[in-house]
Amino acid sequence: MSAPPARRLRSSVRAMLPFPEPESWLDVGTGEAHLPEAARELFPYTSFDGLDANPRVDWARLAERIEEAHVGHLTDPRITARLRARYDVVSMLHHLPHTRDPRQELRAAVAVLRPGGHLLVEAPDPRSVFAVLLGRRWSPGARPGPLHLLSLDELRTELESLGCTIVKRDRRIAHIPHDLSGALSVVLPKSWVVFPLLAAAKAIDLALAPLLSLTRFSNTYRLIARRDASAP
Repeated sequence: MSAPPARRLRSSVRAMLPFPEPESWLDVGTGEAHLPEAARELFPYTSFDGLDANPRVDWARLAERIEEAHVGHLTDPRITARLRARYDVVSMLHHLPHTRDPRQELRAAVAVLRPGGHLLVEAPDPRSVFAVLLGRRWSPGARPGPLHLLSLDELRTELESLGCTIVKRDRRIAHIPHDLSGALSVVLPKSWVVFPLLAAAKAIDLALAPLLSLTRFSNTYRLIARRDASAP
């Protein structure tokens, strides 16, 4: 999987600037820790750790992008117990849909937050207009393997039931311009002949992004929740 564009990562990181500077930050599904690498520019005094089921997270530690590398799943009771109430920020960028049970993953994420800590989630919005119109041709739904998509309202309800307060939610800024080009890449044959068509679709995606991001066509949401002191 290719790394997310640096501009998008910086946008995700900047979302945490209004809150107290964290001492510790866990990026879940970190891969090669591109988000912690980008975040260091804005949070130079924060200690970043990464968790991923892929051992490449160990490479990220050797590359000094993170302090600690945890290989496995956040829902593993051994990992959850070891990291319990340890972090001021836990980030999950496009990670939840690829987990076996997003609700169980959220419970584990809240468990490793300190009281008053913040959870940053970005995920595809299954209720966006593009998701409804394109169906299985919608980019997130076209990826291999099962996806478990929560709507923004479902995510909010789940986190509130876990003792969290929603402090920010946004559909506009997190929009990723790839709906048309992604859908065409699913239905068209894999051939260089169709490359100009895909390039044109991508150009349209980019051109329409400023407008579509203001509407329900926006395909991604961002939510920040604070773990309350009363959370279990």
